[in-house]
Amino acid sequence: MKKIHILILQAFIRPFIVTFCIVMFVLLMLFLFKYIDDLIGKGLDWTVIMELIGYQCAVQLSMALPLSMLLSSIMTFGNLGESYELVAIKAAGVSLRKAMTPLFVLVGIFAGSSFLFSDYTLPVVNLKMGSLLYDVTKKKADFLIKPGVFNNSIDGYAIRAKSKSKDGTELYDLTIYNKTSGNPGSNVLVADTGYMYNSRDQRYLILKLINGVQYQDSRKQNATNYDPRQQFIRFYFKETETKFDVSDFGMKRTDENLFKQHHQMMNLRQLAAKSDTTEREIDSLSRVYAMELKQNLTFTSSYYNTGVVEKAQLEGKGDKIIDYIPQNMRLSVITTAMNNINNFKDAHLFRGPQYKDLVDKNIKYYVEWHRKFTLAVSCLLLFAIGAPLGAIVRKGGLGAPVVMSIIFFLIYHIISTVAEKSARDGVITPFWGMWMAIIILTPLAAFLTYKSTTDSAIFDAAQYKIKVQAIMEWLRSKFNIKKKQPQ
Repeated sequence: MKKIHILILQAFIRPFIVTFCIVMFVLLMLFLFKYIDDLIGKGLDWTVIMELIGYQCAVQLSMALPLSMLLSSIMTFGNLGESYELVAIKAAGVSLRKAMTPLFVLVGIFAGSSFLFSDYTLPVVNLKMGSLLYDVTKKKADFLIKPGVFNNSIDGYAIRAKSKSKDGTELYDLTIYNKTSGNPGSNVLVADTGYMYNSRDQRYLILKLINGVQYQDSRKQNATNYDPRQQFIRFYFKETETKFDVSDFGMKRTDENLFKQHHQMMNLRQLAAKSDTTEREIDSLSRVYAMELKQNLTFTSSYYNTGVVEKAQLEGKGDKIIDYIPQNMRLSVITTAMNNINNFKDAHLFRGPQYKDLVDKNIKYYVEWHRKFTLAVSCLLLFAIGAPLGAIVRKGGLGAPVVMSIIFFLIYHIISTVAEKSARDGVITPFWGMWMAIIILTPLAAFLTYKSTTDSAIFDAAQYKIKVQAIMEWLRSKFNIKKKQPQ
């Protein structure tokens, strides 16, 4: 028995590691393709990119682990079935359930570890990842001069060079417009050559200019009257230096405490506490909201509240309530009703968005709370689908197992995504939104497990062909249809 368990464990671990690495690589490439514009051309240090990739690998565990569990289980039992090792195991008197016992223990360890990871480690990783990705996306692109094109990335300046050296540090035929004074044409600098280098503290870009002239309008910038004695100054130079502040091009790290209130940055205890606080705020706002609306819904007419109008007086008056009000009081009653309606609308426009924001926030807390458990349960579920499915299909390798695993995972992912969106929109409760896919696919896992233990060939085309032929023969005998003889 121990040798059989060791054999199955060895047959499972190798495909699991391979498929996990492949799935993680594909998900990581999707992430890089999504944020490629925010990562390229900003001069990010390689340590920042590697840190971002490391955080993303940890975040993608919630999708990579269940998918690799499904794929590796199908491959493992497909290989064992294709090489008739499952037949040998059953011939030795070991049932498939007993043979799968060590794998259930191993998958249970993976599921428990994933739950602890999602509760304790994933919130910290999301916090680090979110703050770093925010800083990366907000960072300005590096200062880059393209030949013949004005560069406006430095605030207050427009710089153009007709050509530049191969390393990009030497510029030729420079034109610089200084727009800090207001009018972009009042301060223009032209030079034959310019050399770029950074200051020691990396805060300034120093441009050393050779053989040029600066044109500057000396009028007061805020002058509104026409001055006939306009002065225009020209400075000729052989060598000078211009300093530009490029501190905004460096990546500034945002305080992580600003992101801690996000629902993805909390563990179970914090989510429960925030949800309880939000529910108290919703109850308090609901009472205030109801009192404000009730004041505007109360009828003030004595004909409605006191009941002074006798039944005999109401006969023949009509079907509208306005018909029972004296003519001299109708204008006052209508005015009061219109004011109540306007007050009702104002109260709804003011309190309604506040109530909706609190409800949406509370739903997100509940959704994230349930997500901590669904990750672990989804690993068990997809293994329970993949293992018997591989034993039934009896196909190994990366052909049929990959196709079937993608199909079943897409079914699981589509159901979970649609249900989660419905829960976020308030159509269904967060419980049903997060557990819908697991509840729907659990009977399928039980059905496949039963079929695998009874050696059912539900994917054998020959069996279905025989059944179809039997049905056709029955139909021919039932309706006296003669079979055509081949000529």
